[in-house]
Amino acid sequence: MIGMGKTPSLVETTNYQEPPVIKVELDLSPEDQHFRESVRGFIRDAFTPELQQAAARQAGVFAEPSLGREWQRRLHAHGWGAPGWPKRWGGAEFTPIQRYLFSVECAAAGTPVVAGMGLLMCGPVLMRFGTPEQQERLLPRIPSMEDYWCQGFSEPGAGSDLSALRCRAERIGEEYVINGSKIWTTHAHAANWIFMLVRTSSEGKRKEGITFLLSPMDAPGITVRPIASMSGEHEVNEVFFDNVRVPVSLRVGEEGQGWDIAQFLLMNERGGTSAAAALKNALHRTRRIAWRERDERGRRAIENDDFQRRLAAIEIEIAAVEATELRTLICGGLSGAAGMASASIQKLKVSTTLQRLAEMAVEALGPASMRDYRAQLYCGGPDDGMAHRETAVARHLNVRAATIFGGASEIQKGIVARSALGI
Repeated sequence: MIGMGKTPSLVETTNYQEPPVIKVELDLSPEDQHFRESVRGFIRDAFTPELQQAAARQAGVFAEPSLGREWQRRLHAHGWGAPGWPKRWGGAEFTPIQRYLFSVECAAAGTPVVAGMGLLMCGPVLMRFGTPEQQERLLPRIPSMEDYWCQGFSEPGAGSDLSALRCRAERIGEEYVINGSKIWTTHAHAANWIFMLVRTSSEGKRKEGITFLLSPMDAPGITVRPIASMSGEHEVNEVFFDNVRVPVSLRVGEEGQGWDIAQFLLMNERGGTSAAAALKNALHRTRRIAWRERDERGRRAIENDDFQRRLAAIEIEIAAVEATELRTLICGGLSGAAGMASASIQKLKVSTTLQRLAEMAVEALGPASMRDYRAQLYCGGPDDGMAHRETAVARHLNVRAATIFGGASEIQKGIVARSALGI
């Protein structure tokens, strides 16, 4: 902590000038320049002050379901609910550069981060592996948020090692009967559909007995139990399956093909958008807190030479993340082992950088970071004008899981090592 003692006083920020940042720019065509301006114009109109205030108070990875739904519906009404999807399924069919620009502008503006379990995960899986009937029934309802999806992968004994999952699905006639549980299931309490990996065979290699199934969340036998985060928000849940019956028509791909489908899905989860813009936003927030707060001796963290050096080092790393994103974009992306390794490297760097920025924001708060802000942030407590303190502490606690969710750092390092060694 910088400074200890009484709670720091709040100072005016009207004279604060954001320092120049490292920029990595694309040489855009006139058409792409026009597209970027149209995105900025849409955000100015649709991202109202009320939505801005609500988005600024989000501590989790994704916006709370009600806020995410509202923003997604505005995007969908404008025709931008699914930027990279084909138009036949309600998508905008943006080019790769347009998708990147759209992601950058939304992140830079701080718009709500809509949970991507439907748009970025299940949707692409259905387009690639789903039957025509599944596609016709399910895809059009994802961009509109008529259906809200959650992901049933992790289990109490199978998190990073998904091949160890034990949730069982036994085929009886034209149905699968599911028994077991899933854990850390984001927004299961708000979702009406779940896609999941289940074990349909114990023969042969563990990966060969996994199948990809879909189920409505109101199916008899499904129970959702909330898990409260230490930062106060309700993001994740445990989901129990007690003789849940799912028709075979809701199996995606062939029985035993679940592992291959999951690898395809994880490539979409770990890539395809701009993380650098979100990191820049976090950098700006940390700088403003470091300017705004004073310790008991009247000192600002931003005036500390060591603090500034550490922020500068992080800014350089963000520029490297951005350059890597642009290089991948220009090269048309990577596939196979090289694509998995590239996505893993980015995931490692983004998650650790987010954690460092969150730590520095709390450090800049000093003793004020030791207060319990959960009542103000989640229980309708009084607005004491300290929202930047409340969210900084909650984000710091929430982002501790960034090196675990989406694939633990140890697993990502293994993927990179195997790619480098050619094994």
